[in-house]
Amino acid sequence: MYSITLMLQTRIIPSKPALILEGRKKNLIITDIHLGFESDLKSNEIFIGKNSSINETIQELSEIIDSEKPDSVILLGDIKSSIKNITKNEWDEVPLFFKEIRKKCDVVLIPGNHDANIQKLVPENISMISSTGMVEENVLLTHGHTMPSENFSHINKIIMGHIHPRFLQEDSIMSGQRVWVSLTTEKQKIFPSKSGELEIIIVPSFNRYLYTTHKKYYKKSISPIIERLEILSAKIVSLDGIILGDKSIIKQVL
Repeated sequence: MYSITLMLQTRIIPSKPALILEGRKKNLIITDIHLGFESDLKSNEIFIGKNSSINETIQELSEIIDSEKPDSVILLGDIKSSIKNITKNEWDEVPLFFKEIRKKCDVVLIPGNHDANIQKLVPENISMISSTGMVEENVLLTHGHTMPSENFSHINKIIMGHIHPRFLQEDSIMSGQRVWVSLTTEKQKIFPSKSGELEIIIVPSFNRYLYTTHKKYYKKSISPIIERLEILSAKIVSLDGIILGDKSIIKQVL
């Protein structure tokens, strides 16, 4: 008998900040929802309707699940917005989010740097794993705020969030748009014992309101993975599938 190895396929869902990872099972991957972020906006005197963003988030994700019918949703962290504590909004919104999405399919959470104490908000029927990430065949799924363990060095692709990539070029109509970033680097930069190339896919934030059009207002999320890279090639693509550039514009995105 010959064993057949199924290579995992990745596919971007058109016009959505969501990725399908498919092999024996079909996984839907999203990141950086930042539920409860409205309290940050209020301090800047920006107001959006009460409960509008949580309902919008649940509806948008539910529609994607209904059309793609995945076996599970994998959340790459930063479900909540505050870093160290749990706000009143988050006590209400995070359990509601998990409850509604779990009605539709299995849910796996890889915590991010904003998810401290989130176990208090996560229902029992949600799979919550280590913030170091999880491996599916040759792919590491991680939030992106921690350095991958050498135990994961057999992988050849990392799918991560954390960065909230946006295209920032003030004379462009696309400035401020969320983007996908796919890049290749030398594997040795992340896993010193290995050689060859490593692909990294950075998933845009699911939260459309984490928004800016001017670089000087843009507070970057620092990732030890990205800081260590020597980028060999890159492709930057809008949610609508427009190729915006290559590694020559990477500084406008990361």
